[in-house]
Amino acid sequence: MAHKNNKQEELVGFVGVGLDNEDGHTRVTKSEYFVLVGGSSDTHEQMQDTAIYFNEALDKKGKRLPETETHEAIELLRDAIERSRRRTQ
Repeated sequence: MAHKNNKQEELVGFVGVGLDNEDGHTRVTKSEYFVLVGGSSDTHEQMQDTAIYFNEALDKKGKRLPETETHEAIELLRDAIERSRRRTQ
């Protein structure tokens, strides 16, 4: 008889990686739910904005990331990315 795994999935954070760095600077930002690495100054800033907007949206819902359903967290992240893109355009 196969054993079932009763563990529920838990989303604990996101990793953002920027690949367009050509100036030699090492950029790393850590927050409660994000680790952001690399990227040009502009790209890294956009990733930081995304993290801030995501955290603001999560705070509005009165939740912490581990309490949030994965699909809801992904939707919040998509919204934060779009908001960050609009700000930098």
